[in-house]
Amino acid sequence: MRKFLVIQTAFIGDVVLATAIIEKLHAHYPAAKIDFMLRKGNEGLLEGHPFISGLLVWDKRKNKISNLLKLTAAVRRTGYDAVINVQRFAATGFLTAFSNAGMKIGFNKNPFSFLFTHRVKHIIGNAEHPLHEVERNQLLIRQLTDATPARPRLYPSPGAERNVSGLKVKPYIVVAPASVWFTKQYPAAKWISFLDKIPHSIPVYLVGGPGDSAMAGQISAGSAHPSIHNVCGQYNFLESAALQRDALMNYVNDSAPMHFASAVNAPVTAVYCSTLPSFGFGPLSDRQFIVQAEEKLSCRPCGLHGKKACPESHFHCAYKIREEQLLETLKTG
Repeated sequence: MRKFLVIQTAFIGDVVLATAIIEKLHAHYPAAKIDFMLRKGNEGLLEGHPFISGLLVWDKRKNKISNLLKLTAAVRRTGYDAVINVQRFAATGFLTAFSNAGMKIGFNKNPFSFLFTHRVKHIIGNAEHPLHEVERNQLLIRQLTDATPARPRLYPSPGAERNVSGLKVKPYIVVAPASVWFTKQYPAAKWISFLDKIPHSIPVYLVGGPGDSAMAGQISAGSAHPSIHNVCGQYNFLESAALQRDALMNYVNDSAPMHFASAVNAPVTAVYCSTLPSFGFGPLSDRQFIVQAEEKLSCRPCGLHGKKACPESHFHCAYKIREEQLLETLKTG
């Protein structure tokens, strides 16, 4: 095996978790060329990655299909020994099926899996039988490596480290308050109540993308804590990961910043509202804490993914989480 292509063109957190495949392949084939295909906008996650030879970037927003066909042609010309498709969608299934690779590996739920050489059953974990995404993805390369998954990992560059070094003068915590999905997002009022109880000597950095700045500003303006800094949109993916790595604690939703913490082994408290850790996307850091409603709610979970609004209109899965549950992890951590 000399050339591998790993495909994950979904969202930021999905790409981070798929880096566990890169770690595992490199451990077993240290001289191999490993390429990674991802969607345009996510390439900054893997900038300077020591085990990735090249990135194939798919622009989905403009000329999506023609760009896919160009990538398919490029993949066919490269002549990969194995194409490993982490996704279950038709577009990347098409590319995998017609990749001209010796091994075409993917999940059986992909519409084009009947053309793959190796089809792997896609299993969703539950409370009785949890299965993490990195374990699920490892099934794809089990025949190439072994049954034990690696951890995901990001590699902040020296430049990224320098750019956030000025924020690390004093012990601090990081809070990633936002989520794309409303029902995965701990409410701003609850974050404010929690941060009001943080010792004033501990600076707080609110991180996220540019679109998260408004919520972070609301939290910063509403809290009595004197040292809250809204840095949403000011730092890129790897800079944010470097900041998270050295925090006293990172407070996150079930969202991408949780996976950033896992990928740099940063201490993390993951707040789960409508979703469950047993779905397979929980934290992987050595120091990790799960915070969720202590009361069993008949409406939770309301689905595998987040929703734009609470189906029951009360959002008990978030509002019944006590701020003290979050504070306890700072003491414990």
